[in-house]
Amino acid sequence: MSTEETSRFVRLRVELVLEVDDADAVTKAALRRIADDSEMPVGERTHAESAVTEDTAEALAYLVDPFDLVSEVPGVDLAQASWSSEHIDYDPDSPDWDLDEDDVDGDDDEETVD
Repeated sequence: MSTEETSRFVRLRVELVLEVDDADAVTKAALRRIADDSEMPVGERTHAESAVTEDTAEALAYLVDPFDLVSEVPGVDLAQASWSSEHIDYDPDSPDWDLDEDDVDGDDDEETVD
């Protein structure tokens, strides 16, 4: 496929597992970010403050911004981003946490009959 036929859009998938050693520090940082957002409507601010106070995963979602990850990359503009966070049970020695598992295309495992 020539460069002219290739899409200019690239989906970049990143999965992070973070260990939170100080949930209070994470919550306080998220509350500071919310307080500093002068464009956030009052109703949304109240909801956000409640969410980050009740759930460290929500606080992290307010602190991690995909734009920050790519804003310094030359030649690219962030077209769309979505992200979420959740509490998980994590065992780094478990085969369930193989980082390459999403890279395997399920169609490659199928046999073709001609």
